Parts: sequence; C-alpha cells; structure tokens
Amino acid sequence: MSAAFERLLRTKLDAVDRIADEARTRSDNDLNPGWDNHPEVRPAAVLAPIIKRPSGWTMLFTERAKETPAHPGQISFPGGRVHASDASAVETALRETEEEVGLARRFIEPIGAWDRYDTITGYRVTPIVGLVEPGFDLTLDPREVASVFEAPLEFLMNPANHEKREAEFRGRQRFYWAMPYQGHFIWGATAGMIRALYERLYE
Repeated sequence: MSAAFERLLRTKLDAVDRIADEARTRSDNDLNPGWDNHPEVRPAAVLAPIIKRPSGWTMLFTERAKETPAHPGQISFPGGRVHASDASAVETALRETEEEVGLARRFIEPIGAWDRYDTITGYRVTPIVGLVEPGFDLTLDPREVASVFEAPLEFLMNPANHEKREAEFRGRQRFYWAMPYQGHFIWGATAGMIRALYERLYE
C-alpha cells in the first residue's frame, strides 16, 4: 500500500485548495436514523497523518490525556477548533498537530480532505489527509495527549475490521463504529471518519 494508494488518495479526495462549504457531511447519527443532529455546529479540523513507513504505511493516532476536558482517554486524530486567525482548515489541522504532538510541518504534505463530520458534541470537523515522511521527532503536550500510536493502513482500510457496535446513550440504544487494534479502542467520531474515508476511496 504505497504508490497505488497515494494515487487513489490524490484522485478521490477533495483538493486542499478547493474544500467547498457544500461538501458532503457525515455524522455520528449516520448509524442512528431519527436522532437529531446538534442544532449549532462549530468548525474544527483534524489531520489524519499517514506515515510512509518502508515496511507499510501507517496512520498516527493520539490517546487523549485523562485530565483533558475534551474526550479524556479517547483515541483521536490530532486537531481541534478553527481559530479566527487560521487561514483554512488545513492551517488548523497543521497548527493543532504541531501543538499537540510536535510533528513539524516540514514533514507533512496535506493532499486532500474527505467528508466533513458532525459530532454529537457540536463540532463540524474537516478531516485532512497529510502524507508524512519518516524521520520526524514527536514532543507530546501532556496537557492534551497521553500517548501516540500507529495503526497499519492495511488494517484500517479493511472493512472486516469495521465493527458496528451499540451502547445505551441518554436512555436509548445507539450504534457506532469501532476498530479495536492491539489494545487501542478506536471508536466514535474517529472511527466514523475512518469508515467515511474507506467509503470515499473504495465505494
């Protein structure tokens, strides 16, 4: 999964300089018809860092710090709210990635975006794919990130690993995507975005 996958990404993703406001939007409610989306959404962006490892391309994830008020302990992409000073969603994703895990921009080539994602907490997230050259160093912000790990793209892009699970939420049963990997429980909005990326590329 290397040159051919890169061509697929560049063909199927929305170009970073042409991310349209009317781009398709997915949400936590895709698996839950009848649930209302959040009445007001705030713009956010995340970076899906794809590391071009010679042994096989991987995707980098963060485990949120237990003390952080936003999704403590959960698995996520680096990212966050769009600031007024950010020129674009790409700028937000790169800034947040550098702040959270210390991944320098010079190692990252942002190549495209896929479907925006509305979260149950009221964010409209623009996910950006960034190809990352190996050789970087990371410095985690302990206030936000407890640890990082990589998962193979071959695993993440295999629909056999996309588990549809359910749990009670606000007194009702709710479905969500989950992709457990080596003790890491990737689920919720992050797993939903990965599923949406798979569907964008292969369906």
